[in-house]
Amino acid sequence: SKEACQLLLGSDYRWCYNRLKSVIVLYRLSNCGVTDEGCAALASALRSNPSHLRELYLSRNKLGDSGVNLLSDGLKDPHCKLETLWLSNCGVTDEGCAALTSALRSNPSHMRELYLSENKLGHTAVNLLSDLLKDLRCKLETLSLNTCGLTRQGCAALTSARKSSSRLRELNLFQIVSLIASGVSSSFMFFNLFRLYDCGVTDEGCAALASALRSNPSHLRKLDLSLNELGDSGVNLLSDGLKDPHCKLETLMLSYCGITDEGCAALASALRSDLSHLRYLVLARNNLQDTGVKLLSDGLKDPHCKLEKLSKCGVTDEVCAALASALRSNPSHLRELHLSLNELGDSGVNLLSDLLKDPHCKLETLWFNHCGVTDEGCAALASALRSNPSHLRDLDLTGNKLRDSGVKLLSDQLKDSHCKLEKLW
Repeated sequence: SKEACQLLLGSDYRWCYNRLKSVIVLYRLSNCGVTDEGCAALASALRSNPSHLRELYLSRNKLGDSGVNLLSDGLKDPHCKLETLWLSNCGVTDEGCAALTSALRSNPSHMRELYLSENKLGHTAVNLLSDLLKDLRCKLETLSLNTCGLTRQGCAALTSARKSSSRLRELNLFQIVSLIASGVSSSFMFFNLFRLYDCGVTDEGCAALASALRSNPSHLRKLDLSLNELGDSGVNLLSDGLKDPHCKLETLMLSYCGITDEGCAALASALRSDLSHLRYLVLARNNLQDTGVKLLSDGLKDPHCKLEKLSKCGVTDEVCAALASALRSNPSHLRELHLSLNELGDSGVNLLSDLLKDPHCKLETLWFNHCGVTDEGCAALASALRSNPSHLRDLDLTGNKLRDSGVKLLSDQLKDSHCKLEKLW
């Protein structure tokens, strides 16, 4: 807690850091009241020989530019081996960003992940970061600038920088309105992961993204478009991109995107394509009816479908039968099924529990968070856990109306030699 951190650090920052700097690999000090004095001590630790510190979390501390300047001096030191630095919501402005970019251009620089979300970065800071990405000495692979007030021009500069020698694979840009412009879309192909969460993306942006997915080569593996009003028309465009032989996308996140059964039909068609590489599909909080989920279930049955994770898609107990049938298909690649916040009830859980006993089912993770499960559903799950083979490793039953008798049934199965469960929530 913050109080614990202040108790530990308040009296003598330097003593604490100097005692630990030679052995700590990861240091979490988020929201701990760290100020300039603490930053000076941390910078000293980063310069120590040897320095084992690889990850440093300082988000939600009032460091300001003065604290970041002190840390940046430590980052330049050849003894510093820090790879991950979190400075989200730390009051960093253009001045602090200048110090950081100077440090990351130093040789050698080991930094791989930099998180600067929720800071007031201006045009100058974005240009400095863009120039940094072009530098041959920069090793950054992940850059997070969520809610930093970036403009379309700033985003264009960042993605354009990626065309050069940059190693950057993950760029997080939440809440950038009207981001997708012709000057930006051509750079999507260079990223492994692109987060466009709540960015005002519409059909025009989806068309640009689909074009990027069809590019040769396309490096994009993960795409998060949640909280954008794509609708079925946008999803149709993306689905066409998924079928292209050049598309290598493996993760697609489409929560709160206004998708209905029509969009599900397009996605199911993409899942059946022998050219699709999609492994993880998230459809939380969309207007999916039973018809749409049944279409997705039919896609799961297809031997060309490679999907391993499916998350939250408006399932009721009526379509659990369709899902169970799909997962009994041979081969079924699905390993994770997240059905939290769906009105399954015990009847739906019973159908899926029977599925777990099937030798063709390879499910390892099953989430039933807030699904109306009672002791009856627990009995069915306990029976499934007793089956051989059962591949289930992770079971989430949070927020259900379980009584002691249901919990006891599950607990008894944990003693069974056939049960492989490792996590029970």
